[in-house]
Order: sequence, then structure tokens, then C-alpha cells
Amino acid sequence: MGTIAGAHGVRGLVRVKSFAAEPASLAAYGPLEDGSARRYSLTVKGGTSDFPIAAIAGVETREAAEGLQGTMLYARREALPATGDDEFYHADLVGLEARLAGGSSFGRVRAVHDFGAGISLDIERADGDILIPFTRRAVPTIDIAGGFLVLDPPVGLLDKKKRLMSDIKGEG
Repeated sequence: MGTIAGAHGVRGLVRVKSFAAEPASLAAYGPLEDGSARRYSLTVKGGTSDFPIAAIAGVETREAAEGLQGTMLYARREALPATGDDEFYHADLVGLEARLAGGSSFGRVRAVHDFGAGISLDIERADGDILIPFTRRAVPTIDIAGGFLVLDPPVGLLDKKKRLMSDIKGEG
């Protein structure tokens, strides 16, 4: 949901880089977790649209707030809203089998990236990972319950990968 970016003031407030659709809604997801067993109850106090300022229960000093800098904050799955048609949480895509349109296995979704020019799926393969644009055209079918998605990559993308791999291996 966000990352604690640093302390704000002297009373234990923190600036949070929010990844929520509505950045100031962080507290609406209930206590957030840091990936371990630690939970954080936030109260948003203000801030900017990208960096809400929040109080965290039990954090009373600037030094305590500074100690949390870089902490990733996660919401429990059951606190997230249901997805609509053609909406997916990145975590739901990771681990899916990637199949080609003909049904053959192509690899597995290792990660979902957004480098600013659109979302890409990082497909893990024995011969090296490949990035596939996450568009309806390149990924026409997603079956979360079935555990797979179907790829129809742009013409030449897979050929380009073969050429790159042979150049790297010195086979060209």
C-alpha cells in the first residue's frame, strides 16, 4: 500500500509514499503490515496527494519515526476491495502459468513491472526471462482460477529474444 518515506516533524509523524488509488485512504485498509508480524495502525493527518502525513500508534518521537524509514506497508488481502472485470491485483498474476495461444506452456509469471510506459509481465523461462506487454492484445486470456494466462505477443518479439539470446551465448 505504501512505503514510509521518512519522519515529519518532532512528534513521530511519518511521510508515506502511498500506492493506493486514493493516497490518503491508507487508514481505510485497517492495520497495515510490514511483511513480518509487525502491524501499524495509521491515522492520516494531512500531507500532499502523493505523500500523506500519518501518525502511527505507538510512534511518539522523531527518532522512532526515522527508524521506520523504508518500511514497506502491506494491506491484508481481505481488506482490499473486490476486483471488477478486467481488473487484477499484481499478486494474483504472479505465479500463473503463461501459455501460448496454441496451448503450449511458455513459462511462468515471475513479476509484474510498471516502468512508466505501461505494465509488463516478466515471464520466467529456462532460457531467460522475457518481458511481455500487459495489454489485452498481448494477453487476451487470464484465468486466475485456472492458474494460467494466454500470451499472443507482438509479432517479432519472440524472434528478437531468440536473436538476443544467441548473441549473448556467442552462437550468432
